[in-house]
Amino acid sequence: MDVKFISPILNVTNIVESFSWFESFGWHKVFEWGEPVGFGAVASGEAQLFLCEGCQGGNGKGPNTGTFDSEGGETGDKGVWMSIFVDNVDEIHQACLDKKLEIMYGPADMSWGVREMHVRHPDGHVFRVGTSIPKKDE
Repeated sequence: MDVKFISPILNVTNIVESFSWFESFGWHKVFEWGEPVGFGAVASGEAQLFLCEGCQGGNGKGPNTGTFDSEGGETGDKGVWMSIFVDNVDEIHQACLDKKLEIMYGPADMSWGVREMHVRHPDGHVFRVGTSIPKKDE
């Protein structure tokens, strides 16, 4: 197999509101399709996500207020978890704070060599945003 491109499809309850949320998260709308709009895509750099209103997969925001906790934070939501690597997670964290996005965790240095934070989409999709931590000998 030689994959050229992969684009997850996220089930959203309101695609117009999701376009707006992703814009706050630093992504931009690539296209929208249908009348009324029911499908589309957002992108950041070379990465792209498809959005489908009320179809193709599941969603659902749980009552959890954190992701890494003893209250079922990793399983409380019914949405998709995705890991995104960026140059500076702390800059992304500040931008999310500025836009009042729901930060579920961090940023924190993790034992596996990543500084990461978690931000949750209104439909329960969680984005693990991380930056590799340089090894001490680098």
